[in-house]
Order: sequence, then C-alpha cells, then structure tokens
Amino acid sequence: MTVRPSLSDIKKCSTTYVLAINDALNVFQGKWKMPIIGVLLFGKKRFKEISHEIPKITPRMLSKELKDLEANGIVKRTVFNTMPVKVEYELTESGQSLHDVLEAMIEWGLDHRDRNIG
Repeated sequence: MTVRPSLSDIKKCSTTYVLAINDALNVFQGKWKMPIIGVLLFGKKRFKEISHEIPKITPRMLSKELKDLEANGIVKRTVFNTMPVKVEYELTESGQSLHDVLEAMIEWGLDHRDRNIG
C-alpha cells in the first residue's frame, strides 16, 4: 500500500504540487464537465434533464462528457431494465467530494466578476 504525502508535504515541492494540479485539471478539462457536475450535485438526473439545465450543450457533447466523467470515477450511470430503458446519472462519492471545490469556485467567480466587471 502506497502512502500518499500530506498536502503540506506536497506544497513544499513545486513539481509534486504542479503534477497534482495537472491530475485534477486532466479530469475536469473542457467547457462542460464542471457544469455537468454542478447539475448532478443536486441529485440524480436523466440525460434530458441534464441537457435542459445546461444551455447550449449538444447531445453529442453531453454524451461524450458523461462518458469521460464516468471513466474517471466522478459520475455513475445506472441503466434500468424498463420499457423504454431508463438511464440515470449521479455523482459517485468522489464526485460528491467536489462540492466544496465548486463552492470555492463560485465564491471566487462572484468576487472576480465584482472586481473586474462591476
């Protein structure tokens, strides 16, 4: 079992710090991933529900981004054996742990807008 270094140890090494940031950004890169996560923070949603809550996202892009988030362990896809087939998306435990990250980003974004746009 590998022991993960503490955040204070990581902050002492700029290379490790930058690599950790890159790891996070690789999971969330792209225009749509954070809005999708933001929508799913409010609970399980079907594809059309997510689509309606994110203006201008195409079905093809939503499908691609959901697959990427699922591959990275952020989103869980559940298929129900009904007629017609029902599919729901929800955040995994790892995805739910992003709540504080999104809250901090929202606060920063509001402050930034106030300072720079007025």
